[in-house]
Amino acid sequence: MSKVIERPRFTCALGGAIGTVQALPRAIPILHTSPGCGGNLAGALSGASGYHGGSYCGGQTLPSSNVAERDIVFGGEERLAEQIENTIKIMDGDLYFVVTGCMVEMIGDDVNQVVKQFRGGEHPVIGTETTSFKGNSYRGYDYVLSALFRNFTEPSSEKKAGTVNLFGIVPLQDVFWKGNIDALKELLEKLGLTVNTFFGTGETIDNLRNAASASLNIVLSRVYGQEAAQTFQEVHDVPWLTVDFPIGDHATSAFLRKVGDAAGVTAEQVEQVIAGERKYYYEFLQRLSDSYNDLDFQRYVTVVGDANYAQALTRFLADDLGWLPELAIVTDPLLPEEEDSIRDGFRDFHSGLEPTVVFDTDASNVAKHINRQWPQSKGQRYYDGFLPGFIAGSVMERDTAEQFKVPLLTVSYPITNRVVLNRAYAGFKGGLTLAEDAVTLLVSHR
Repeated sequence: MSKVIERPRFTCALGGAIGTVQALPRAIPILHTSPGCGGNLAGALSGASGYHGGSYCGGQTLPSSNVAERDIVFGGEERLAEQIENTIKIMDGDLYFVVTGCMVEMIGDDVNQVVKQFRGGEHPVIGTETTSFKGNSYRGYDYVLSALFRNFTEPSSEKKAGTVNLFGIVPLQDVFWKGNIDALKELLEKLGLTVNTFFGTGETIDNLRNAASASLNIVLSRVYGQEAAQTFQEVHDVPWLTVDFPIGDHATSAFLRKVGDAAGVTAEQVEQVIAGERKYYYEFLQRLSDSYNDLDFQRYVTVVGDANYAQALTRFLADDLGWLPELAIVTDPLLPEEEDSIRDGFRDFHSGLEPTVVFDTDASNVAKHINRQWPQSKGQRYYDGFLPGFIAGSVMERDTAEQFKVPLLTVSYPITNRVVLNRAYAGFKGGLTLAEDAVTLLVSHR
């Protein structure tokens, strides 16, 4: 029997699919599922992602077939076709994407067969199975991208040197997704690359339609986007490069060197960009140095986050900010080989620190892992506990932070105690923002 996850930090695959589609420019998700799914997921996506809202067509405006008892008994394909027809009439979009819930999958509705009825029409209609029992929101992201790469992205025999596609950041699941994507695109453009991000500011659905002309795909995750990248290579013959999500100088410099080498950018040009970014970065970061030392801002840190953020945050806090993140808790349900890959990302820090890495999906266990890393006092005279401490995690760590009387910076989903607009933690400038946010928490409690 599968393990029950207590207070999961993600939605089902349908939720991830909805978030992915609604993050695409002028794309309309069409839900084929029971009525409760759309409403519940709208709250989980829009509210718990830094009060993101519904975008162009999301939230409580999501079109849905709202299958009822009759459809469950006799099949819901006719109802879905009717919903697609009406959505195209009412909702002005450049792409319509059908996503499915558990109920219609269990009764065997053939979504692809229904979608075929609309092929060749004026409006592109795509669909795929995103049933919840097939995975979580991260898997829903991969399902949607794989379907788009197979059925929407147009083939291209001509590959443009210096043109790359960037993915692996899951919209809304990464609460800072929009700002992070824009920040990394800006950095890569300084290398002279043309960058398609699909979800970034100012992009259109044509960026996705014409993505097969790229010469390289860059996947910002060791786990998420890998299936989509494999599909892209199989269908459009474009190789992919896996890089870790970068925050701050050390990680971003490594990111730029690795991408530059794979994309054919000269080492001289890469180092020139890094030198310019470092000059800007340390000009601001050094302003913190006097207060950092005089007021003793160094902290022990527990990092709690997904497979992308946990490693990136830990590396930044150790290598750039000089803190001691000795415990990292990865909250995603992963396969053993995925855990091994993620664990490798916590090695070879410039600081020499090698944190304890724990894989645990249950929010209530965070305090137990902290107590195991820093045992509580038993009345001894000298006691090395989790003080001065700090937690970087989600709102689910609020009670734990109060228990240990340490500050909590919410940086991973779910986040309901901050409003997030275009804030970014990626890259050099993102590292400055993260340092500013972390230290602000310390001084606000003085």
